[in-house]
Amino acid sequence: MIPSARLRLLNSLPIQSGKDFVLYWMTAFRRTSYNFALQHAVDLANELKKPLVVLEALRCHYRWASDRFHRFVIDGMMDNARAVHKASTTYASYVEPHSGHGSGLIEALSKHSCVVVSDDFPCYFHPAMYSLVARHLNCRLELVDSNTIVPMRLADRTFTVAHSYRRYMQKKIYEGLPEFPLENPLKALKAKQYADIPKVIQSRWGISVNENAIDKLQKVRLSDLPLDHTVAITSDRGGEMAARSLLKTFVGKKLSRYSLDRNEPEKTGSSNLSAYLHFGQISPHEVFSGIAEASRWNATKLSKPNGKMDGFWNMGENAEAFLDQLMTWREIGFNMCCRERHYLRYESLPDWALTTLEEHASDERPYIYTLDEFEESKTHDPLWNAAQQQLVREGRIHNYLRMLWGKKILHWSRTPQEALQIMIELNNKYALDGRDPNSYSGIFWVLGRYDRAWGPERNIFGKVRYMTSESTQSKWATKNYIAKYSPA
Repeated sequence: MIPSARLRLLNSLPIQSGKDFVLYWMTAFRRTSYNFALQHAVDLANELKKPLVVLEALRCHYRWASDRFHRFVIDGMMDNARAVHKASTTYASYVEPHSGHGSGLIEALSKHSCVVVSDDFPCYFHPAMYSLVARHLNCRLELVDSNTIVPMRLADRTFTVAHSYRRYMQKKIYEGLPEFPLENPLKALKAKQYADIPKVIQSRWGISVNENAIDKLQKVRLSDLPLDHTVAITSDRGGEMAARSLLKTFVGKKLSRYSLDRNEPEKTGSSNLSAYLHFGQISPHEVFSGIAEASRWNATKLSKPNGKMDGFWNMGENAEAFLDQLMTWREIGFNMCCRERHYLRYESLPDWALTTLEEHASDERPYIYTLDEFEESKTHDPLWNAAQQQLVREGRIHNYLRMLWGKKILHWSRTPQEALQIMIELNNKYALDGRDPNSYSGIFWVLGRYDRAWGPERNIFGKVRYMTSESTQSKWATKNYIAKYSPA
């Protein structure tokens, strides 16, 4: 059984043991490994002696829907279709052909389901979607958290600075490493059989099952779908297989220099796993296991919790720097999103940041750019323009330059509120890891979330941390980076 802290009931309906199958509605954890939600669905199927149906759907009318995101998700759907079919289990795929076509699909399937299990993702359109669907189902809807290593709903407060969350996380780990999901939960499924999805449902919505799903996914034409075709696909292939390959490369070739190379714009020192973590195509548990194995970690040699970044794990400087990104900065974002309904509002910033930004709201800006000018890299700053071009072309910005990118949008916008909206729009439109608690943490950090007041007080920024392209270029080599991503 999965840990109780990871399970939520969204309605009070009973489990319908006389129905045909257990339905796992895969929405956010688009993987078949290290997945507590899939594991819970398998447990229920075993308990009820029913077959399991894994439904993975992709609708077309989500905000910022584009060729880029659809291609990345569909790549992963093909991996999942093969893995589920190989386990002699039913995989059903659905790619919505036009807006509204998928309406009623989950409700129709629920009439044949003992219980519906889905993924407890705390932001973007997911919470509203789950709440709406729960009111119309004919059976129980259970959500499972497989987002983070420390369960995101375990904390009884919202953390406002990284140090306090880090201390909390370290204490939980010190008391006992949280339970990890099974590496391959489908192996635990006792009923190796295919479920019978009614033909009327398959016909009405064009659902594809098992081998047909793989074939149909391969033939999806993005040009036929109502997407933003201006946001083009990137060279990154989506899916669990690609994610696992990246993790292997990072652990084998990059981890040993991570703390040195990750901030160098002209080096590829990061893991590039953030998009796969966002789409749920790799689990943080699997990533942690890869780092721990490479570091030959001994869980009995943890240091006492102190909230410091270095020394707690006793894995070495590089592994600990990476784990701080994975388990402090990533997980504090989930803590915020699952506890604070208004996490996306400007007013959710800490009081000191709201005060200082208001005090400097009327300061004269050296430059003011519109959303279109930012989007088209039409600023006076070659380094900023290059960072924006990397975002547009590749769906990512180099880690260090992503912070600078946001700070300069604040510097060159009419108001901090406008700067926030510009950052959200550009990040969510182009970034493969956008629309995620972790990316919202980065955007709001630009304006003071998870940070402290800094001196000296400056125009526009007030006491909010200040960054410049000049200081960045004095620290790191950027000439080749600018040349590579120049708008020209």
